[in-house]
Amino acid sequence: MEEKDVVVKKKKLQEQVYHERQRLQFCLLHSLNNLFQERGAFTRSHLNAIAEKLALDDPAKGTWRPLSVIFQPHHNTFTGNYDINVLIAAVEEKGKRVVWHDRRGGASAIDLDQGEDKLMGIVLNVPVRRYGGLWKGRHWVALRRIEGAWYNLDSDLAAPLSFKDTEEVKEYLDVVIGGGAEVLLVMNE
Repeated sequence: MEEKDVVVKKKKLQEQVYHERQRLQFCLLHSLNNLFQERGAFTRSHLNAIAEKLALDDPAKGTWRPLSVIFQPHHNTFTGNYDINVLIAAVEEKGKRVVWHDRRGGASAIDLDQGEDKLMGIVLNVPVRRYGGLWKGRHWVALRRIEGAWYNLDSDLAAPLSFKDTEEVKEYLDVVIGGGAEVLLVMNE
């Protein structure tokens, strides 16, 4: 196959990759739908229900405050901003398992070449600064291998970005790990 044909095939595949764009602070919702490559794999009401169940099941739940209606323990009712507990519960509902990667090992400790039947994808929680550095927060990003090619499915991007190869994925992961990102491996189990 000629290089031109490879580029055309890669471009067609990239156009077929499902990608949701960022809205408010629903990056976890978008990351999950991008990871599962399905519009509506999760909905806002579904993730809110997971967060509310987690709050009810919490044996150390705090006392009610007037702002508790908006600022729930695991999310913000209006803008999203879901936490790791919602991610884990949502992924487990789909029969997957989340493994927290020890950042000290860097990206080289992740076997990106293992079959898609084992490693479904990677979810990152990266620190972000917005509005000229006035607002600090965190952002959820999904990476996934689709038909042999790895993609950055960040909802802040206009379109999914394909990585050249696994070495480029590892370089990207090392950069975000160095910047304080948490790396979560989503396993098919």
